[in-house]
Amino acid sequence: MSTQEFDLVVVGCGVAGLAAAVAAAERGLRVAVLERSVREERGGQSRWTEAYLRMKSYTEVTDDFEAFLAENSGFYPDPDFLKESFSERASWSAQARSQGGIDAGIISAFAENVPTTIAWLQGNGVRFDFLPTQFLTSTQPRLLPVGGGEAIVEALAGRAEAMGATFFYETSARALCTEGANRVTGLRAWSRQIGDLTLQGAVVLACGGFQGNQEMLARYMGRKAAFIRPVCKGGYYNRGEGIQMALAIGAAGAGDYSSFHAEPVDPRSGISEPSIFIFPYGLLVNTKGQRFTDEAPGTVDAWYERVTRRILEQPEGIAWVVLDQKVKDIPNYRLGIRTDQPPIEAASIAELARRLDLPVAALEETVNGYNAACCPGDYQPLQLDGLRTNGIEPAKSNWALPLDTGPYLAYPIIASNVFTFGGLKVDEQARVINADGDAIYGLYAAGETAALYFGNYCGGTSVLRGLVFGRIAGNGAQPSSASAAI
Repeated sequence: MSTQEFDLVVVGCGVAGLAAAVAAAERGLRVAVLERSVREERGGQSRWTEAYLRMKSYTEVTDDFEAFLAENSGFYPDPDFLKESFSERASWSAQARSQGGIDAGIISAFAENVPTTIAWLQGNGVRFDFLPTQFLTSTQPRLLPVGGGEAIVEALAGRAEAMGATFFYETSARALCTEGANRVTGLRAWSRQIGDLTLQGAVVLACGGFQGNQEMLARYMGRKAAFIRPVCKGGYYNRGEGIQMALAIGAAGAGDYSSFHAEPVDPRSGISEPSIFIFPYGLLVNTKGQRFTDEAPGTVDAWYERVTRRILEQPEGIAWVVLDQKVKDIPNYRLGIRTDQPPIEAASIAELARRLDLPVAALEETVNGYNAACCPGDYQPLQLDGLRTNGIEPAKSNWALPLDTGPYLAYPIIASNVFTFGGLKVDEQARVINADGDAIYGLYAAGETAALYFGNYCGGTSVLRGLVFGRIAGNGAQPSSASAAI
């Protein structure tokens, strides 16, 4: 067994882990980074994302940033705990300090640290711009790194390497090393090249959620979890060990363990994020050939997750969006279709039903009933137009044009798991909180491993939270030898 000593051991090589590693290395700490993949695929899920950032300028988050996060920070919070969360954390009760909701201090610390984090990234070679997104309609602007998440990963990994950080590839953490009941002194890991490995030092858990762990998904989400798959290949690396090993030593959990960030994808495709965001311009039908939701309640960026959850609720967790040729009249309509698989086409609705293996009479009845419910109006495909149906349930609230221009098209859609919502409770310094509401000495968490969401994902904040709290962890982490002084 190999034992090596560092000041800080970072588990995970995505944006959260790399932000922690670089920030710590800038302080002169000896840093180790564990990465489950080979070097060429380093970065986990971060490598595959376009990394949308919910910002209205290079120095400002969107106006609704804190309000949206607060509105989705927990269901039916105890009013006494909520009141406590607006005071200094030191005065809170143990119950308030350890409860699973996301408190106001975390949200405020997140928002306040975004501008300096973006400036720090720019100083480390990352470029940003307001680039086109896959959303044909949106309510909030998105700042993007030029080159997506891969550009952030390679810039920060290169910077960490240049400052002497040690990377352990094809290595996964297995258990935390502790001294007493509330101090972490390192971790045990398995390396494909080295074998058993013990790394001593304070620890940052930044190894994602559990979207790549079918057992944990089923445990927390039930049988529908069998119909969910990670949105990209990098998600399969996220198996929840960071969360499990912290819970095993008494860490408090937080966030919505029964839910995840859902994105509509084409199950036929094996590419990263083969999303289908064109559904507001057609009809969504299930295996019975029936509609089950309003396809267009609002802009697609604000509503796609909730619609995707309705797809998961359907038999076999699948639906099809049915379109006609008028979809091709929408400017840049291809932006809303990321799959590399062609649509299923047919000259008639009956033929389309047969090709989709759907009941012919039911699909014809669905489409005919919808067409009859469409009303004349001013169709505006790139903005909310209020062109809705009349007399059918569920209604369609926008872009309700009849489907009457063949050949007809269809794409299958399932709910993909971008990341899970359940994780570890942390404070404003990214320190992991124990079940009694106190910080665990020498243990930090960032990114998906640290909880932030309930119910509805605040679009464009996940990469930001990983970067912000990863950097906070790296800036504040104390070597294990000094942890007793915290």
